[in-house]
Parts: sequence; structure tokens; C-alpha cells
Amino acid sequence: MEILSTIWDFFWLLIWIYAVIAFLTLLFSVVADLFRDETLSGWLKAVWLVFLVFVPFISILVYLITRGDGMADRGQRLVTERREAQAEYIRSAAGPSISDEISKAHALLDAGTISAEEYELIKQRMLAR
Repeated sequence: MEILSTIWDFFWLLIWIYAVIAFLTLLFSVVADLFRDETLSGWLKAVWLVFLVFVPFISILVYLITRGDGMADRGQRLVTERREAQAEYIRSAAGPSISDEISKAHALLDAGTISAEEYELIKQRMLAR
């Protein structure tokens, strides 16, 4: 009987640990969304934070009910902005593409700025990359 009691105690401990982690995850998600929201004034953010500190369960529930749809939109916008910034960084770090360089050289050839031999040399260098 003692072992069975110990197993149930362990089981309840796991449930409580899960509940605490879920609560903290929700709390941090709400606080992060609160600071991410550009439509709220500083005073409203402060009021929400006061309520989140003193009555966290009710405040989280009310926040999710009243502003839950906006949380998803703001999160998606943040992901999109980060993805675009990352893609822009990769494009800038990678440099111009081979076809861009060849088309620029062809434009210079058409304008008469470079000769046909210089164009072929640039083209060979780009294709050798």
C-alpha cells in the first residue's frame, strides 16, 4: 500500500509541474504580446501588468478572451517580419546573382561602355564561379 501511495504522489507531482509550466507559459506569452502590441498606450500596458501580477489567473483569462485574436495576428506579423529580414540579410550576404552580373555586363555592352571581348571575359568569370 505504501508503494501505491508513493506512485500516486509522484503522479500528482507531475500534474502540478505540468500545470505550473503551462501557467508560466501563458503568463509569459501574454506579457510578451502586451509589449508587442503597438496599439495600446503605456498606461494600459501598465494596468494590464498590475492585474497580471495581483490576479494572474483571471487576468490571463480575460486577456485571452478579449485580445486573443490580436495575439495570433501580432505573432504572425512578427514571424513574417523576421522571415523577411532574414531573407534580406541572406540576399545581401550572398551578393548579386550570376545572371544579374551577366545582364549588367550585357547592358554595358549594349551601351557601348565595354567591348565584346570584355563582355565575354566578364561572362566567363561569372560562369566560372
